[in-house]
Amino acid sequence: MPSFFWDSKKKSTSSSSQQRSYDPHKPPTPPTPPRSENAPSALTVGSVRSDSIEVTSVRSTTSSRDDYRQELSDVVVVGAGPAGLLLADNLVRFGIKTHIIDNRAERTQTGRADGVQPKTIETLRQMRLAEPLLRKGVRIYDIAFWKSTSTQKLHRTARETYYPPLVDLLDPYMLLVHQGMVESVFVNDLKERGVEVQRNTAFVDYKYTPKKVRPLQILAQSNVDQVPKTLGTRYLVGCDGAHSQVRKCLPDSRPVGVSRDAVWGVLDGVVDTEFPDIWSKVVISSEEHGSVLILPRERNITRLYIEMKPDSNETTIREEITQEFVMKRAKEIMAPYPITWRSIEWFGRYKIGQRVATQFTDEDHKVFIAGDASHTHSPKAAQGMNTSMHDSWNLAWKLNFAIRDLAKSSLLETYELERKKIAEDLINFDYEHNDALSAGPEALAANFAKNIAFISGYGVEYNYNILNVPSKSPDDLGNLKPGHLLPPAKVTRFIDVNPVDIQTDIPALGQFRIYFFTHDIHASKPFLDYTCTMQQSMSSFVGRLTSAGNASYAVQPPLAAPHDEFVCPERYTPVSGLFTYALVTSMDRSNVEISDLPGLLRDSRWTFYLDDCPERDTRKRGVMDKWFGGLGMNEVVVLVVRPDGYLGAGRRWGEGGRREGVESVRWLDEYFGGFMKDQ
Repeated sequence: MPSFFWDSKKKSTSSSSQQRSYDPHKPPTPPTPPRSENAPSALTVGSVRSDSIEVTSVRSTTSSRDDYRQELSDVVVVGAGPAGLLLADNLVRFGIKTHIIDNRAERTQTGRADGVQPKTIETLRQMRLAEPLLRKGVRIYDIAFWKSTSTQKLHRTARETYYPPLVDLLDPYMLLVHQGMVESVFVNDLKERGVEVQRNTAFVDYKYTPKKVRPLQILAQSNVDQVPKTLGTRYLVGCDGAHSQVRKCLPDSRPVGVSRDAVWGVLDGVVDTEFPDIWSKVVISSEEHGSVLILPRERNITRLYIEMKPDSNETTIREEITQEFVMKRAKEIMAPYPITWRSIEWFGRYKIGQRVATQFTDEDHKVFIAGDASHTHSPKAAQGMNTSMHDSWNLAWKLNFAIRDLAKSSLLETYELERKKIAEDLINFDYEHNDALSAGPEALAANFAKNIAFISGYGVEYNYNILNVPSKSPDDLGNLKPGHLLPPAKVTRFIDVNPVDIQTDIPALGQFRIYFFTHDIHASKPFLDYTCTMQQSMSSFVGRLTSAGNASYAVQPPLAAPHDEFVCPERYTPVSGLFTYALVTSMDRSNVEISDLPGLLRDSRWTFYLDDCPERDTRKRGVMDKWFGGLGMNEVVVLVVRPDGYLGAGRRWGEGGRREGVESVRWLDEYFGGFMKDQ
């Protein structure tokens, strides 16, 4: 059994006279967490080979807390909303020196976004940050539709399961939590890693000097006296909202779209009412007075979106739509059910603007925009915060590889290619959704059913490109498709017999996941032996890439936090800083041992899984059956899953022989050669 990081760390620090060296062909190991929240330790990268070989390490001085206080960085993130914070937190976790600035004095305290969709919950699970929100949030499992007309009093027309079984979800509900709670999860994680938001700092402009190591000079103003401040960086990302100053400075980028006539008021408060569905998501449509959307929130708060009908007089004078007026209109729409407010936490009003920026990046791919800076729409389908965070989820790992000089320029080009398409899909959905909301509950229910996969986040799909490569045979991957997310599936972790979800068991470490699937490990051993050996050989592209990546992480390792000790990231990086390898088999546990595996997979023992628990699955199916429509006894499937959880590529081989192993190495090299650099 190989020595893991925590034991080897004790060895390397037990004697001050121990010599440290680093072999770039050996894998990196995550850094030890800081001793306390206020005093992060220096970061150390080591390598694990076997019980008989001492772990060697090199101490890095490039990522200490002092460095984060300097004015030079790899990335400057403008805006500390959910999109900016998720981006910064991932970059810092990957070891990228990041500054995040925000013109506000503190995080969001009231109002703003509140719906977290199933795909975002999965993302937070992969980051190991979901639990605080799951403990405190309200889970929405159903939606009710109500209607009143001139001849019919208010009555329920339908009640539906929010996420019906048609959509295969690990978390089949929408989580309602205050946007500030989402922000605080990221703020706290960053703080534990020694990084804090630079508040009261407003972005003004940037200058680009291509020949400099840090070609961007970020011009900002800090504090109430607007002291000029300059930050040097390699990349700039604007997550600064619908009126983004970064977007305004980005050449040829402007929001294109329309604004609707309807005005909506929003109220967050504690209510008293006899309305029977107050703790469900509810859409109420009044033929005379307009519509109300009701959402239950944390701490007994209820949010109401109240429509001012487009043909009514009050919609033309926005200033006249006061809090009292909106409360009165809500009472009229909900009559005969009375509603009063014990307290009001937040009131807002807005017109719907549906726009997508013409450019998400500059021609040199040094400046990017994400979130509301790149797309705006109505808030009523709870898409804005989710889509914004997944802009950042898409961009973070690509920036990591670009900054480490491991990626071709084509990798960063895929950010706009993929996320602009999603923004346009969202705007098209938002048009339909708002039209359906105005048309009444029947139309809205039909629209909801039609778009339920997209609403959940699992129906968000990327087109084929250099990252999402179709298989040569359409039958290779069964129910899977590159550019799509993987359906949830249950497996048993071999080492400790824990049933786990295969998507979330491996934490988000900015790595590609390479899965091998086979019924019989012994029969497929020639394939596995050759493929795994070549993954660590300088004769293969992936092997050389691993070597370069390990060397990069030795010089610029991730920033650790105390809770990483419980995540145990070293379990997933025993071989490579860029790849986590996993093996899935249907063999009985008694017929195979870890010692039977090739060396690379022996070292990856925490990602050795058994396909033996279909009864725990959402569809009561094993992973091979669910994903591939079954697998022949001699077949082997290899999947490449991107760091953001999307399937990149996959291939099926009819036999598990050495010849097929040679083909698999060539195939993997060709895939990664499309967007990563040969070293």
